[in-house]
Amino acid sequence: MEVRVQNIRKEFGRFPALEDVSLDIRSGELIALLGPSGSGKTTLLRLVAGLESPTEGTIFFGDEDASKKTVQERNIGFVFQHYALFRHMTVLDNVAFGLKVRPAKRRPAAADIRRRALDLLELVQLSGLEKRYPAQLSGGQRQRVALARAMAVEPNVLLLDEPFGALDAQVRKELRRWLREIHDRTGHTTIFVTHDQEEALELADRVVVMSKGAIEQVGTPDEIYDHPVSPFVYGFIGQSNCLDVTLANGEIWHEDRPIGLRAGNEPDGPATLYFRPHDVELIDGFDNSLAGRVTASRRVAGTRHLELEIASGLPSIEIELPPERAFSADRTRIGFRPFRWTLFREGVPAGDFLSSMHDRRLRSERQAIPN
Repeated sequence: MEVRVQNIRKEFGRFPALEDVSLDIRSGELIALLGPSGSGKTTLLRLVAGLESPTEGTIFFGDEDASKKTVQERNIGFVFQHYALFRHMTVLDNVAFGLKVRPAKRRPAAADIRRRALDLLELVQLSGLEKRYPAQLSGGQRQRVALARAMAVEPNVLLLDEPFGALDAQVRKELRRWLREIHDRTGHTTIFVTHDQEEALELADRVVVMSKGAIEQVGTPDEIYDHPVSPFVYGFIGQSNCLDVTLANGEIWHEDRPIGLRAGNEPDGPATLYFRPHDVELIDGFDNSLAGRVTASRRVAGTRHLELEIASGLPSIEIELPPERAFSADRTRIGFRPFRWTLFREGVPAGDFLSSMHDRRLRSERQAIPN
């Protein structure tokens, strides 16, 4: 089922929770609504579900205006963060509940309801637990039951509101892989809300980044991470560093010295340089590079993280190096340069750049990959 959100505005009292939001979701797509608290992502989900009514705008399911329809009329499957299972019902009865309470004309036969519930329990890998009660299940198992219950009604759209938020990190990771497999097998149009960047990038076909009631960017995980269109998206997705710089004659300057980066045909003037900690290379000496004093060095899994003080009064810069990269504890100051970076200027589209050396290397690596 295709979902189209057109020019949605939602106010609570005089507070605008969403302002002129439009979004097209393709049939069978898995979309993540990602953003910090208060960005409007849960409000948008509730509007699609029919739990809230828009102040302005329209929501289409296919070619049909669903804006005035109830949750039941929209045939929505909803999975909440805290499971919302019926404690007095068995696992099987929880999964079958949505079918049992349908009006008589639309209610399947009891044997068909039982068969569908058992099939779904097998799909979510809970066969044999149908007689248990929610209190006898782990958190991850309860969330699987909640998903099976949502899918039992064969929903037009499946909505998940922070579905793994109450689970520990390891269980979340396992359920993310499992949910993607379930989606690929069932093909439901699915929208899920999360504030976890890793979760969104790993699971979604496309990610919708939201801030202050508006959509900042929509794109595939690669597009969102590699080509953010605003400082907010760059700073919110993954780790990043930023520096105030000046452009002069195609060169980038920090403080009163060039740092060895060229910005093509960008006009002269102030800008902000963004780069990720892993997109840097160490430089012998300090000429045509950034130089920083090492204030901390720590091993983080497969990388070494260095914190560098670039100038007094400025926030520290963090860079990542391979753990085997030699680094002397006596070396208090190092030179480095980003090989992939982005420039942001007020009112001007972002410019993504790669140093020529790494650009050639990446092109040759792509050409070496078989089609």
